[in-house]
Amino acid sequence: MASRGTPPSSRAPGRPVGSVTRGTTNPNRLRRMDRWIAATHGAALRRAQAPVAVDLGYGAAPWTAVELLARLRAVAPGVRVVGIEIEPARVAGAKPYERDGLSFRHGGFEVPLDGPGGGERPALIRAANVLRQYDEERVAEVWARLCSRLAPEGLLVEGTCDEIGRRHVWVALGPEGPRTVTFATRLGSLERPSDLAERLPKALIHRNVPGEPVHAFLRDFDRAWAAAAPYASYGARQRWIRTARALSGDWPLADGPVRWRQGELTVRWEALRPVG
Repeated sequence: MASRGTPPSSRAPGRPVGSVTRGTTNPNRLRRMDRWIAATHGAALRRAQAPVAVDLGYGAAPWTAVELLARLRAVAPGVRVVGIEIEPARVAGAKPYERDGLSFRHGGFEVPLDGPGGGERPALIRAANVLRQYDEERVAEVWARLCSRLAPEGLLVEGTCDEIGRRHVWVALGPEGPRTVTFATRLGSLERPSDLAERLPKALIHRNVPGEPVHAFLRDFDRAWAAAAPYASYGARQRWIRTARALSGDWPLADGPVRWRQGELTVRWEALRPVG
């Protein structure tokens, strides 16, 4: 949401950092991302003292924040969710949905929370379909700003999905920077893994060209999927698992069969980092 061409230092004090997104949202759209967060970050949320999770740029309706609270509380009952939107009308429209553990406020990439100077640090920031509209060169700046707001064990999850959540790719970042890239899909709708290329996060989507690591990865992904075609007779899930096993011989995967069975596959960021 950091608007193009206006450096943060030139902004009036208190003005949210960013620009208004399209706001497109649908119930259950972010279920794959939420499921992954609950599974991989649930323990850290339970360890945290009064953890706060931020749904940054939740859009024209508050469904994703409402769902995030339910999904995270299933693994960390003490978590609180704050939905943050840069469009004041969207915040006003979400207020009736506030409840115990769920609130909404006006803001942007500065992630305004309680405490002196907004000093409360979130254990999670989820930013889905937010950076899609920005220029690629702004991504590192936004990532750095958001990561600087995280608690010591905090996690930033930033990515893109289709309108009904069948295909989703996201980057997970800690306070130190990017860690992994996760590809997630509804396996029954997948023709080939490279179909996920259109949902690559902004940091990678323009790098899907020869000579870039993400292009090589998707090429190998498709080849392994084709080689695993005989396993399709056992179902798309078994074919995906076989594909992941084959990829793990050449690419540093960060997960295993438990997550693969969910139609996910996670790769270390270093392996897909853009050239230059």
